[in-house]
Order: sequence, then C-alpha cells, then structure tokens
Amino acid sequence: MNLIKKMLVAPAAVLALWAVTAQATTDEAIAERLKPVGEVCIMGEECKGVGAVAVAAGGAARTADDVVAKHCGACHTAGVLGAPKVGDTAAWKARATNGVDGLLANAIAGINSMPPKGTCADCSDDELRAAIEKMSGL
Repeated sequence: MNLIKKMLVAPAAVLALWAVTAQATTDEAIAERLKPVGEVCIMGEECKGVGAVAVAAGGAARTADDVVAKHCGACHTAGVLGAPKVGDTAAWKARATNGVDGLLANAIAGINSMPPKGTCADCSDDELRAAIEKMSGL
C-alpha cells in the first residue's frame, strides 16, 4: 500500500510544481508582450522612460510638386466637385478673397467636399502653402 501512495503522491507533487512554474512563466510572458517597446518624443522635448526613442517630427519637407502629385492632383487636376483646377488662376483668384493665407486657412480646415488638409494629413502648413501657390499661380 505504501508503494501505491508514493506512486500517486509523486506525480501530483510534480504536477503542482509544474502548474506553479507554468503560471509564473505565463504571467511573465504576458507582461513582456504587453510592455511598451518605447516612447515617441517630440524633437526638443525630453524623452522619459526606459527605451525612449526620439523621433523627429515629419522629416524632410516635401516639394510642392510632390504634394500636388501625391495629394492634391486627384481632385484639382480634373476639377472634381468644383475644385479649382491646377493652373486656372482666375478660379483660384475668385476663391482667394484673403489671398494665399485665406486659401491656406481653407485648406487646413477643409472646405466643401475637401477634408481638412485635403488628403495630406501629415503635410505641414508650409508644404500646403507651397502646393497652393504651385496650383494657383498666385
């Protein structure tokens, strides 16, 4: 009878030890998977935390041609939904009651069917201004 008890108790003890170890490993693995890989900091601000990585905001400026070709041309080349066409200075002047600054304000906020910043949510104000000047001839 003593041998049978040993045969039953030993595997149960091993199983209990394995369960505790497995749970600890699982909790640690979950914590490892959920921890942040880093932080994004704005240039000029102090990065805090372990593994923080400084990222420059934006990178190199795009040219007006790049912005127009990638973001503005789809609507402004064909005049979709009444958008002033590229190079149609008269149509742009009619909308430029406050000059290029007014056009820029409309581009940033969005106007009519055009969403804010057109389709270039990450364009800077200077990049948008250059694109507007390129398209309008103003």
